[in-house]
Amino acid sequence: MSMSPKQPEAERNVQFEPEFMAVLKHVTEEFVSFNKVLGLQLESATASTASAWMEMKPELVGHPAIQRIHGGAISAALDAMGGIATMAAIGGKHMDESVMQRTERFGRISTIDLRVDYIRPGIGKRFQVRAEVLRLGSRVATTRMEFLSEAGELLSAGMAAYIVS
Repeated sequence: MSMSPKQPEAERNVQFEPEFMAVLKHVTEEFVSFNKVLGLQLESATASTASAWMEMKPELVGHPAIQRIHGGAISAALDAMGGIATMAAIGGKHMDESVMQRTERFGRISTIDLRVDYIRPGIGKRFQVRAEVLRLGSRVATTRMEFLSEAGELLSAGMAAYIVS
């Protein structure tokens, strides 16, 4: 992502445990059924970002003649990654807690606002979805997300707010 949030040095340098990363991967790829339909594959997560890949497949086509991905699939992928980035930010903020305690906090996360701008047609075989937490407050997290072509061209952009308490 082009801009980085202002976060404390300690949170920027967080190194997540393999167990925590396994939970994020499970939530991204298996636990949320619709994420599984989308085919999201978690690539990376830091204390303020998350990135995943997804392959184009017939279930995601919105325009059969040109094989363009459906806008709903794009918005769902952006929302999912905003949520995963929020989970990662919560995990980074509470490193003094056990992995179990941090992941129990995920149950409170829910989307309260989502905006998507469709910039270019989503045509391709593979897409990257990235999200960055701009602010993690005590009640609300604000995120920015990008939906990119395999070549890195911006296809759609989003902003979202998530309740976290």
